[in-house]
Amino acid sequence: MSDYRRIADRIADDIATGRLRPGQRLPPQRAFARRRGIAPSTAGRVYGELVRRGLVVGEVGRGTFVRAAPAGPAGQALIEPGPAAEPVNLELNYPVTPGQPELLAPVLAPLLRPDVLAEALLPAAATGTEAAREAAATLLTTPGWRPAPERLLFTGNARQAIAAVLASLVRPGGRVGVEQLTYPLVKEIAARLGITLVPLAGDASGLLPPAVAAAHRSAPLSALYVQPTLHNPTSLTTSRPRLLQLAQLVHDLNLPVVEDRIWSFLREPGDPLAVHAPALTHVVDGLSKRVAPGLTAGFLVVPPHRVDAVARAVRSGGWSAGRFALEAAVRWAGEGTVARLVAAKRADAARRQRILAEELAGFAVRSDPGAYFAWWELPAPWRADTFTAAAAAHGIAVTPGPAFAVAPGHTPDAVRLGLASAPEPDLRRALRTLAHVAARRAGDRTGP
Repeated sequence: MSDYRRIADRIADDIATGRLRPGQRLPPQRAFARRRGIAPSTAGRVYGELVRRGLVVGEVGRGTFVRAAPAGPAGQALIEPGPAAEPVNLELNYPVTPGQPELLAPVLAPLLRPDVLAEALLPAAATGTEAAREAAATLLTTPGWRPAPERLLFTGNARQAIAAVLASLVRPGGRVGVEQLTYPLVKEIAARLGITLVPLAGDASGLLPPAVAAAHRSAPLSALYVQPTLHNPTSLTTSRPRLLQLAQLVHDLNLPVVEDRIWSFLREPGDPLAVHAPALTHVVDGLSKRVAPGLTAGFLVVPPHRVDAVARAVRSGGWSAGRFALEAAVRWAGEGTVARLVAAKRADAARRQRILAEELAGFAVRSDPGAYFAWWELPAPWRADTFTAAAAAHGIAVTPGPAFAVAPGHTPDAVRLGLASAPEPDLRRALRTLAHVAARRAGDRTGP
């Protein structure tokens, strides 16, 4: 175990000193293993450790590239570092509005009474408590849908909710249809569960039903995972006509659906796919974006006949929610704190989108006026890996497009910008810097 870390340390030293430069491609893992006289599995661990440290980025079909490093004494870096400035992380995307702690704290005070705290620290079942089910049902209600409380289950966060549903629906080796660009952690969950993700084409209205049908005909899909509202990373929201077409298709195919609505609170309430396909759709939502990332709970609304199966998956996976988090959620929802936070975050997201529009005017940026993220299709000849390295050289972290790509060889030259976490002045400065980097390098490469 220590051998691969020592090798990773040496590569990290090469990056730090400039012997390996930003944007430089590392050899394929098998070639690296042969050169070093190590097993391919050890080479895989070395590369994994470098990714974990944030030193390299891997692109399926292209290879592994050095992500960022300052110029070192051994040579000049390919990507020049910018002027010293506070780092800005546009990978993180957890919205926290001004005054949020002060708004949340009073509601938690009653939980600190010894008698109440003793109850709140007991283990929680997957079904939570009656009060939690009622509170979650109210939070998730839309104009045409109020989930039945008895169909509510709870996990530690929304990621665990996705894992529990997929574990309950799909056997190892099974196939799950997803959008061509999808939530990166779904790829990790699928890998751990032994599930194959099948990328499905979409357009400006959402996922294309013929693509779903064709994939299912080629080899049956066990489930479909979709983000119809504020899709991450593109911010696309599926049109109502397309949603109705998808509902009819999954009904015809008897195809279970996992509907991820974690960002839906940022839009005016719209009905989920579950309204139109209630016997097949498993709705995933949670508190981390609505309230705070550090005290979370994942919500699951499942078809009535699947409550027991999904609850077993929650228990067996160790994904149950904390009772304290559920008790806090009940209080925050009941006295209006969550509603006030949602209103504040909608306004905050709109302000940040205006900053984005001002600073990246003229670039190909896809987003929604109410979203907390944006998809930037980079100007030629930028590639996602080299632009990510260039941004890091200026102290700015962005997420390269290949992190979201499912199909090997389909690695978009784009980056996702998370707008939620950085203070607004830092966000503006970072976006302005990135615009200058993109324009200058593109001009340098295409000029005479």
